[in-house]
Amino acid sequence: MITIAVDCMGGDHGSPVTLPACRAFLDEHPQAHLLLVGRPEVLAGFSHPRATPVAASEVVTMDDPLEVALRRKKDSSMRVAIQQVKDGRAQAAVSAGNTAALMAISRYLLKTLDGIDRPAIAAQIPNALGRATTLLDMGANVDCSAEHLLQFAVMGAAWVSVLGGGDEPSVGLLNIGEEEIKGNEVIKQAGELMRAAAAAGDLRFVGNVEGNDIFRGRADIVVGDGFVGNVALKASEGLAGMIVDFLRAEFSRNLLTRLAALVAYPVIAALKKRMDHRRYNGGALLGLRGLVFKSHGSADALGFGFALARAHDAAHNRLLERLQQRIAHAQPLLTERGGAASATLAA
Repeated sequence: MITIAVDCMGGDHGSPVTLPACRAFLDEHPQAHLLLVGRPEVLAGFSHPRATPVAASEVVTMDDPLEVALRRKKDSSMRVAIQQVKDGRAQAAVSAGNTAALMAISRYLLKTLDGIDRPAIAAQIPNALGRATTLLDMGANVDCSAEHLLQFAVMGAAWVSVLGGGDEPSVGLLNIGEEEIKGNEVIKQAGELMRAAAAAGDLRFVGNVEGNDIFRGRADIVVGDGFVGNVALKASEGLAGMIVDFLRAEFSRNLLTRLAALVAYPVIAALKKRMDHRRYNGGALLGLRGLVFKSHGSADALGFGFALARAHDAAHNRLLERLQQRIAHAQPLLTERGGAASATLAA
């Protein structure tokens, strides 16, 4: 039985989205148990044999400053949900709330794994191969060192190997060109570190990739700082929505285009399903001593349900254990102040 703690109050919509998603998730996952964290009066109407309410008197809003979320609202649904993971009552926590607050509270309560300086958010974007490209960081770390980017790559590889269960995933470094001489000094140093990690058997590094390679699926994992990653994620969601809206408008212009739409419906439906960002909802906060997943704040019940499913799969497949194993193996290269490769680059 996998137990997941759910922040039922977080996000743009709160319980009107999270509670229906929880019910659908429980119906689809008979070996799952949920700890529903929120205000008692909100949770009073929810009943399920594998759901347990956990009271929290406060809510972290989407615009709360970090100091308020971390220092003042100590009984928030977000914090209480993460506390369940720390105390061992849940294997993972899921929230659609304030991203900065979620990262800060998670890091404060759970701490980072040995060898990891900063946690990163990993999320997925559909690509042209019919699969998904994992992109990290998605906004937790705007300024990153070369060592941080290497840490993200190792953690991302562990997560994708858990999700896919197949061959060792390939890793690309997001840059303005494929050549090794391209990019700023941080990117160049990160490339050197990743090549060293590949030589040591810690990564399957394919070199630099450009923005369009994210959607082509050239690498299973694309690593960059949080500023670029977040922009790429939001751009992809906007592009997907624009394409679907364009097709809908074009095929409803007149009788002829409606007939064409009828003939092309299976293809259009498949494209819409593949590009539906809700199906890829649920970013993992990697690098913590516990599993925490971030849902989009604006997610509907379907999208939040996918975030719950990702948390369940990660716990079921022992993501935390696999992360620790990979990080331990790559330890000489991961520590920002140590490692032969870092020392060589600094010299």
